Amino acid sequence: MKRKLFSVLLALSFVLLSFVGAHASTPVKIGFIYIMSGPLSAYGQFAKQGAELAIQEINATGGIDGRQVQGFFEDSTGKADVALRAMRKLVFQDKVDILVGLDSSGVADTVVPSIAQMKVPLIITHAATPDVTGKFCNKYTFRISLNINQNVKAGALIANETGAKKWTTVGPDYAFGHQSWEYFQKYLGELNPKATFLSKDQVAFPPFNTTDFSSYITKVMNSKPDGVFISLWGGNLIDFVRQGTSMGFFNGDFQVLMSLGAATEVLTALGDKMPEGLWVGTRYWFLANDSPLNKKFVDSYYKSYNAYPSYNAHGAYSAVYAYRAAAKKAGSVDKEAIVSALEGLQIEVPTGVVEFRQGDHQAVTDAHWGKIAADPGYPHRILKPIRIFKGKDITPSVAETGCSM
Repeated sequence: MKRKLFSVLLALSFVLLSFVGAHASTPVKIGFIYIMSGPLSAYGQFAKQGAELAIQEINATGGIDGRQVQGFFEDSTGKADVALRAMRKLVFQDKVDILVGLDSSGVADTVVPSIAQMKVPLIITHAATPDVTGKFCNKYTFRISLNINQNVKAGALIANETGAKKWTTVGPDYAFGHQSWEYFQKYLGELNPKATFLSKDQVAFPPFNTTDFSSYITKVMNSKPDGVFISLWGGNLIDFVRQGTSMGFFNGDFQVLMSLGAATEVLTALGDKMPEGLWVGTRYWFLANDSPLNKKFVDSYYKSYNAYPSYNAHGAYSAVYAYRAAAKKAGSVDKEAIVSALEGLQIEVPTGVVEFRQGDHQAVTDAHWGKIAADPGYPHRILKPIRIFKGKDITPSVAETGCSM
């Protein structure tokens, strides 16, 4: 009888050890979707570097849930149908445990409603449309980066300080550009009822594939504004700045604010051609926080890639660490458990402490703006001075977002 009992216990031990061994050898899979090709591919490459750095660090300290982390990267090409196919591949073929990424607001608005059907958590790190944590919000979708409302609210506070009253805009002709202008008018109008805004036929919304901005630059200069709010980004912004400089745009008598002018991708591409003295914003600035965590991130990133981290690198890096924190809180990487753990989660990332609000899953996080300045210690323009706007001061209430889980 004792022999039989011993044999049974021994067999059970082997089964348990085999199960534990198999569990430990099965990687935790994270699926990333970014623009990895074309004129905006720098954003995807920076994000991939940030994600890979986080994965390397986490794997070196034991992984997640006692398992190593593996990243799967797909190219959205900036198109909604391509992004949706990539997400489905990651979920149903690669069997990822979570999705991270998305660059374009238009893409995000289109694909986020499908996340609820896939029943897999998604952490958005770049796309800023308020809709994905607003009217399209769902229990599986979270965002760790600033959205349009937050970043533009900070920009409006600066715009109000400039004294400019008559404003126009240049922005991409899709959701991001139009929503940026709408919120700029809303927030600046509340701060300064005397501010005026040019009509639809006077402002400039060039198509996303525009490479020649001369007609739009001429249109804005001829409207004789006091201030110009620019929401172009990536290659569009780089082309606009180069062409605007040659046409005297930045020598005008008007204030210029760029909501994403401090993106490292833009500053690196323009080098000393980026005009000094402009107010520009970004979702993360590598010199804004002197915390040990941020210093470690900047140093590790520079050592690995010989560059300073952009906000897209920071977003991907932070999302991986947020996932690890959620897994630790949940004691599991079960998708539903992760969703519950992410709700209300507070975590320190290089930019500071962020919180995923329970009501809409939008991160309450700080915004960074500053003036473009040259500094011989850096290979591109930096921000000097830097203005930091606290997340609680620039984030609209859940009731204002239109989110209903």
